[in-house]
Amino acid sequence: MKQKAITILLIAHLSTQTNAEGNSTYTTKYDGVDLNQVLGNERLLTNYVNCLLDLGPCTPDAKELKKNLPDAIQNDCKKCSDRQREGSDQVMQYIIDHRAEDWEKLEKKYNSDGSYKKKYLENKQAKEASKQSEETSHETKDKSLEKSE
Repeated sequence: MKQKAITILLIAHLSTQTNAEGNSTYTTKYDGVDLNQVLGNERLLTNYVNCLLDLGPCTPDAKELKKNLPDAIQNDCKKCSDRQREGSDQVMQYIIDHRAEDWEKLEKKYNSDGSYKKKYLENKQAKEASKQSEETSHETKDKSLEKSE
């Protein structure tokens, strides 16, 4: 399934190269990278996007990502560590919410069926509905307490 399609920038920083022992997992060498710092650096983020879109040069870790991204997509990131899966979601959600034009280009190349964005938006909508329901519940409870006093 292609739901982890743009495991992109995270795995770029986490480097998806298979480790030397030939295990069926990607290296965890870059799992400690501060993704918030990467996402907050417009130039760095743009360089990774450009690399993935064949529009610019690639750093060594971005080259590894580009080489291994099709496998990660095809296998739903099964070779990713938990940290890589969480980080990939963080990165993809950021790009969807804040860099829609980049997402469209990356999605066209790496997740042409749009399944990741669809799943993300459904989950986001469900979380927002749950939050609103919870807030309404608290307001009702607060009003009940006021009446009883």
